[in-house]
Amino acid sequence: MDAAEFRKRGKEMVDYIADYLEKIEKRQVFPDVEPGYLRPLIPDCAPQDPESFEDVFKDIEKIIMPGVTHWHSPYFFAYFPAASSFPALLADMLCGGIGCVGFSWAASPACTELETVMLDWLGKMINLPEEFLAGKDGQGGGVIQGSASEATLISLLAARTKTIRRVQLEKPELTEADIMGRLVAYASDQAHSSVERAALIGGVKIKNVSSDDTFSVCGSALKKVLDEDKASGLIPFFFCATLGTTPCCSFDKLLELGPICNKENIWMHIDAAYAGSAFICPEFRHLLNGVEFADSFNFNPHKWLLVNFDCSAMWVKKRSDLTGAFKLEPLYLQHHHQESGLVTDYRGSNELNKALLKSINEAKKIHLVPCHLRETFVLRFAICSRTVESTHIKFAWQHISQLATALLKTWEEL
Repeated sequence: MDAAEFRKRGKEMVDYIADYLEKIEKRQVFPDVEPGYLRPLIPDCAPQDPESFEDVFKDIEKIIMPGVTHWHSPYFFAYFPAASSFPALLADMLCGGIGCVGFSWAASPACTELETVMLDWLGKMINLPEEFLAGKDGQGGGVIQGSASEATLISLLAARTKTIRRVQLEKPELTEADIMGRLVAYASDQAHSSVERAALIGGVKIKNVSSDDTFSVCGSALKKVLDEDKASGLIPFFFCATLGTTPCCSFDKLLELGPICNKENIWMHIDAAYAGSAFICPEFRHLLNGVEFADSFNFNPHKWLLVNFDCSAMWVKKRSDLTGAFKLEPLYLQHHHQESGLVTDYRGSNELNKALLKSINEAKKIHLVPCHLRETFVLRFAICSRTVESTHIKFAWQHISQLATALLKTWEEL
């Protein structure tokens, strides 16, 4: 498919999606199919010869739509809201077209900076305390996760790392394994199953805290189980409070729970995945009172805020708690704009290679990243774009050769 056909088929797809959403009310909300319905409708293996786009397009209605549960139907009242909107669909199209993989600032500066600024915007919309915002010089900040489950897992792992380091400073005789075996996480008996799953992945014990008659966890219930576990030699380190439980949208009592967690050196994570979007409304913001005691907070804009799945917004008071727990940076992900530079004692050809890479990337005609092959600093040259042709490779080699020649001449003169 070339650009001309893409323009044509893209318009057709936009029309199809618009028609689908405008007429979705006429579709049966839940499909009338049995498990395995799809396999007999398609070949056993991929075709040897390509099919026309028209034939592929026909399969959407013929094969796919009969098995679709229409989450955006006005008759869909299951699970949770799955927001969508025409602007969000267009944004997805642009993101797919640009195709950046923003795993670091240097990988695509706009990805990192736009995410940081937009999450500051969103945090201000729900009136998060200043400590959770990045700002220009703040210690906190937000990051987009795929789901609230991911946010819970990340916060638990960060809390685990932070607690292990703290306990080892207090009791150097304890090994990491000794401490791991005594760590305990806590959550309401109404909490989402992802909290228990996070503990399983994190290799720590987890205990449910009994909820009251309103299906909320109060301070006295948490304190009771903490006192019992500390008396048994266990180390409480993490509590997940829920604002808007899945079964009945109940709210744990943050103003009671927060001070206890702070006093006991327990990381408090707030899972507001379901109800968090409502805090934008001033009349509901009081339900978030107590967030000031939390270490991390998360909610899902993809539930109510017309943002396509997946967009789960997570904030932390100290982003160093996350970077400190997960920062493993191979050389090819390091760059001169990050917080700490690479410190090495390689000399000779390694220094030349570093200088050459600096010249290449400052010229901005091509872009490379390095790696280490044991003691050697190597410039990686990877064929990345599907549109690369031999002319591009030849240009790159000529460019590298010219810069290398100029660099060698400079070094010889020193």
